Amino acid sequence: MTMTRRAVFMLGAALAVVTAPGAVAQEVKQLDPKVKLFMPFQDYSQADNQRVLALFDGLRVADVSDGMDMAGLTDVGTVSPEIRALWTDTENFTHRIIGIAVTARYMPTNKRVAKIDQKTINQWYGSITTEAFQQMLFPGSILVIDAMEDGESRSIGSSNILGWQKRGMLGVVTSGGLADTDEIIHNKVPAYFRRLARGIRPGRNELESVNRPVTLGGVLVRPGDIVVADGDGVVVVPRESAEEVAAFARTFLDNIGKQRYEQRLSLTL
Repeated sequence: MTMTRRAVFMLGAALAVVTAPGAVAQEVKQLDPKVKLFMPFQDYSQADNQRVLALFDGLRVADVSDGMDMAGLTDVGTVSPEIRALWTDTENFTHRIIGIAVTARYMPTNKRVAKIDQKTINQWYGSITTEAFQQMLFPGSILVIDAMEDGESRSIGSSNILGWQKRGMLGVVTSGGLADTDEIIHNKVPAYFRRLARGIRPGRNELESVNRPVTLGGVLVRPGDIVVADGDGVVVVPRESAEEVAAFARTFLDNIGKQRYEQRLSLTL
């Protein structure tokens, strides 16, 4: 697996990647000259991703939120508390994730479906509601799925989330729904979600884009931004402010550690 992240949807061209067995590959489509994208995709090397992530190592959502305030980004990256952890681990804190955003957007379909059979399901998963973002995932990535309005669609289930994790994805954050919660919790895959959803994607939603800016609980998320999630919720740090925010957040964490040490010391005297 290459260590350099690649874009699927970029300024000037969009490539649909087919993942379902037996599906027919879609051709590369050039954007119409009338289509204008005002937030260009920016790629980052895996080395730079790991360098930035090291700055956030051990930081909590509360620390990063404080760092955002100090950097003049008050409420900019604070995701709605509606998006919450599916499960928490208060012994080893394995539900906590800090990673680089890979983004995808699902939208409700306006296509009619006469019959949901296996052929229709294969067609939809192969070319309409695909998981083209899989090839964008890399060690240290967090998949951010914008699926706010796709109703009962379960864009995340126990099978596909394990497949994404095998590509190095640390966890998933979505404004939409997920299913198979018992299995996801059993397998301890970090997942932050807005609602439960039990319906399959075919006939319900379509993949609109991969690695384009999305919204998540009222927050702008671009590919490459830093996503931090724990029991307090989710915060998103703009990539260009990552170093400054991490430095401020670290001072808060260090101060809290000092205060806790002094409190424990006073109790033993």
